[in-house]
Amino acid sequence: MTRYEGGIVDAHHHFWEPSLGRNPWLLPEAAIPFRYGAYDEIKRDYLPDDLLADAAGFRIVGTVTMETEWDSDDQVGEMAHMIGIAERFGLPNAAVAAATLDAPEVEATLERLAGISLVRGVRHKPGQAASAALAASTTTLLVDPQWQAGYALLSKYGLDFELQTAWWHLDDALMLARRHPETPIILNHAALPSDRSREGIEGWAAALTEIAAAPNVSIKISGIGLAGVPWTVEGNREIVERTAEIFGPERIMFASNFPVDGLTGSYRDIMGGFITIAESWSADEQRAAFLANAVRIYRLDERLLDA
Repeated sequence: MTRYEGGIVDAHHHFWEPSLGRNPWLLPEAAIPFRYGAYDEIKRDYLPDDLLADAAGFRIVGTVTMETEWDSDDQVGEMAHMIGIAERFGLPNAAVAAATLDAPEVEATLERLAGISLVRGVRHKPGQAASAALAASTTTLLVDPQWQAGYALLSKYGLDFELQTAWWHLDDALMLARRHPETPIILNHAALPSDRSREGIEGWAAALTEIAAAPNVSIKISGIGLAGVPWTVEGNREIVERTAEIFGPERIMFASNFPVDGLTGSYRDIMGGFITIAESWSADEQRAAFLANAVRIYRLDERLLDA
């Protein structure tokens, strides 16, 4: 067993400055329903120096930042702001923008986003049922014709799609992946395996197995914490190992989801936990999951592989 000590590309985190007043959900008085419960602790500016401080002891060679639910009428503006952060700090190396795919002006937005050097793809959360039992009676944007028309434009502008929805909606996502095989889909947060009952885990694994049949789908092992439950290797090992088994070593990426997942554990708990779980993997498999896959999937500078 060999513990991974190489470079890491943190493939999913957030840089934000709520002090600017552009993230409504992070304002002092805001209180949205949040999957980790109370979240006042993260209503603070979080910039590259903060991430690197949290990640002290790990060799972070690159990062990919995710949209932060910035003002919805200024989605291009968030990425312009992110360019400024990259110029100030040298991170992130790439970014995922927000884009409202069912908006009438979506093509103009996508065209502008595609012209921003940091941007690799977009995210527009399609919604989800509260549980697997309610999935059949819940309609998400994944099956909305106008939203699908916006999605169909992504390949025209060379943009990937980041999908954050619960596993019980992955059947609709699979149809989308097959209809548009030229558009890469990156599943966020291991498709949200929050139900850790035996029935829940087996249902989640079955859904992952089905969508993994689409070669244009990859997955990030991130954001798998549980509300009110400290992040531990024992509590998350099965989720990590089964995700890796289902998708294989070339289509998984480890990521912190900081500062959000700081509500469930420290960076050392989480990234160190991933490293502990992966100790039995081959050196090539570890390097792929922590570094090389993110460089390839997010089209990062290949010099990061030797950083």
